[in-house]
Parts: sequence; structure tokens; C-alpha cells
Amino acid sequence: MNRSGVRGIVLATAMAVAGVTGLAVGAGASSPSDSSKVPAPEGLPKFYAVPGKLPSKPGKMVKFQRVKAPEIDGTVYRVMYTSTDLEDNAIPVTGTIIVPSGPAPKGGWPVVTAAHGTAGMADECAPSLDPVGNADETNMLLVQGWVITATDYQGLGTPGLHPYIAGENAGRNTIDIARAARTFKPAHAGSDYVIWGHSQGGHSALFGWKIAADYAPELTLHGVVAGAPPSQLGLFYAILKDSPERQYLMMAAGGLNAAYGDAAAPLDQVLTPKGIELLAELDNGCLGYVHDLAQEYDYSEIGTVDPATVPEWKTLLDENDPQSFTETNDVPLLIIHGGADTLIPPVSSTILKDHLCTLASVERWLYPGQSHGGVVQPSLNDMITWINTRFEDSDSEVSPSGPPDPEVTNCSS
Repeated sequence: MNRSGVRGIVLATAMAVAGVTGLAVGAGASSPSDSSKVPAPEGLPKFYAVPGKLPSKPGKMVKFQRVKAPEIDGTVYRVMYTSTDLEDNAIPVTGTIIVPSGPAPKGGWPVVTAAHGTAGMADECAPSLDPVGNADETNMLLVQGWVITATDYQGLGTPGLHPYIAGENAGRNTIDIARAARTFKPAHAGSDYVIWGHSQGGHSALFGWKIAADYAPELTLHGVVAGAPPSQLGLFYAILKDSPERQYLMMAAGGLNAAYGDAAAPLDQVLTPKGIELLAELDNGCLGYVHDLAQEYDYSEIGTVDPATVPEWKTLLDENDPQSFTETNDVPLLIIHGGADTLIPPVSSTILKDHLCTLASVERWLYPGQSHGGVVQPSLNDMITWINTRFEDSDSEVSPSGPPDPEVTNCSS
């Protein structure tokens, strides 16, 4: 859950594209009629209009738009594809697919599907709107021979409020763009994939890890990297209500209500009338805007009680907390954390790792002195090595080198 107007720490730094200079428009393989049932949100390009009919299955391409990015050693596409909400309804989601240069190997390119950190909840926060980032880092991934898929998540650029911190929803979105890449002929993508996310994206990646085998059995998940993932959600109210980051409480209330509805997520049990009124502002600006808005109020003017004390909300917090996972999982999991992270305390991923070690094989790499977002760059080469090892289905241990020298723990330490 990162700050400072970030469009997603992992994607906007390591996987976004650079230098958008023009657009070439094409129709997706599953593209329905050009007539639009829902126009593009105000201020967004026409690409974000939703056609009148969507494919009924998740992971189908609706339409695509090639983006010229000369600094990228590959081909960049802005895409709209189908996913499913928590009631299994087909929904449109947008995102980005980046394809390596050169011929694909037999069976197609492996896929790294990435989940972005907190950008905000408004349509204008969709990372695919401005897929510009560090080209050098993007090219480091492409040279490995990986297709990069990057979901915007439901509600960012598409109808409805983004269901922020609804874990399974984001996990589905993250997996379904990998599915869409597999059926998108220009991507030449195979069925082997790894999930990578940071912050909110780390939370999304963990839920992708949880649901992958049942949700997308036709794909083969080789590993998951979750950077600074939020967990122990029941503690967030006490930690955030008097902090400068109290906007996350508003965002979680609005996001879970968007995902589950009024009956399961009754806003009047946790928010004041003023707080409910302010939720409309979540769709009016990105993270920096909502952060500044929250600073105008003491949280007692917005919220009434700790949601963890309200039965309906406690159920939702537990359901969306990786700390509550109970099913065993044979997919390797790597947790990354910065030792100086003040937004998601490093101790939280220690507690999470210890719990998940009762269910799966888990490693945790702590980079001393690194901040919440600052940990991405020094861990990048180490993560690339770990992902390559997972794609090889090797049992070899990866020794991260940093710098700084990471502190490595696993289920036996």
C-alpha cells in the first residue's frame, strides 16, 4: 500500500514501458461489436469504452491497442480482457502486455504476471493509461524471455469503484491477464507463469497463489513473489486511525463494500455519515489526492468503530487476510521486505512467513535499510534469478546478494 502517487511499485518501476510515442489500434481475437454499451470514463481515451457484449469466460481478449515504445526491447500492448467478480460475473479489466523480441520458444514464452501497488481507486489511476517507467528494468525482464502481463485491476479504467484490498478479486484479475496473453496470438505466450507483486500487489499475488490451482488449472504456476504484502488486517485500524496514512481505512471500507455489497459490508456500521459521503471522493483522484483529503479530518469524523469489532467486517477482514490462509500449497513462495519499511512493518511479514510455513515452502528476504518502495531496485536481480530457477523447476537454492546483503529465512529458520 504505497504512497506518493505511485502507480504500482513493481509495475511502474520494473515493468512499465517507456516513451509512448504513438498508437496503432487493432481488434482482439475475441473482440465483440464495436458498439459501446458503456462509454469510456470522462477524461480517458476511447479505448476504455466497454463493448456492449463481453465474452462470457474469464481470460478472453476483448480488444487491444499497440503502443509504440522505442526504448523497450519488445512490443507493448494496452489490452482489455475479461475476468470475474466475486459472484462469478464476467467483467472487463484493462492492463498491459509486453512481448519480448525474437521468436518464441516451443510452447510459447513463459509469463510473469504482475500485480501493482496502490495507485488509487479512480479510473484515472489505471497504470495502462500511462505505461511509462524505467526502460532499463523492463528490458532486464524481457531479455529473460518472459512475456510481462500487468493488470490494472477491476474498476481502474473500467466501470465501478475499484474493490481495493479484496484479495481474491485482485488475484483473479492478475491470473486472467496471463490467461488472456495465452490466447492473444501476438503474445506467443505459453501456459507457464509466475506471479509477482509488491505492496497491494504483494497482497494480490498471495491471493493468486491461493486460488491458482482451482481457478486456472489449465495454467502452470511455478512460483510467487510477494513484496511487502499487507497482512494482519485486523490491526490496521489501531495502527492507521491516528496516522498520516489513515486514507487506507477509507479506501478499504469503500473497496470491500464495492466487492461484497451493502449486506456483507455495511458502511453505516463503521463510518459516520460524513465518512460515507467522503467515499464518493475515492473515484475523483489517485492516492495523493485521497491522502491529502484524509488529512483534513480527524478519523473520528470519518469512522465510528474498529471494523474488527463488527461481526460482518471481521469476517471480511479475515477472508481477505493472508494470515488466515489454511490450505496447503505446493507452489514455492518468496516474500521480499525492506528492513526500514515504515508503511508495512517488517515484523508483519515475519509473522506471516511463520504462519504460511505451516502450509507451504516459503522464503523471506529482508533487505536491511531499505524502505517500502526502495526495496524493489536492490532486490530486482535476486528476484530475476529466483524466478528463472522456478521456471526451470529446479530445487536449487537461490542466495540473494543485494546489495545490501539480505537476511534470508525459510521454514527451517
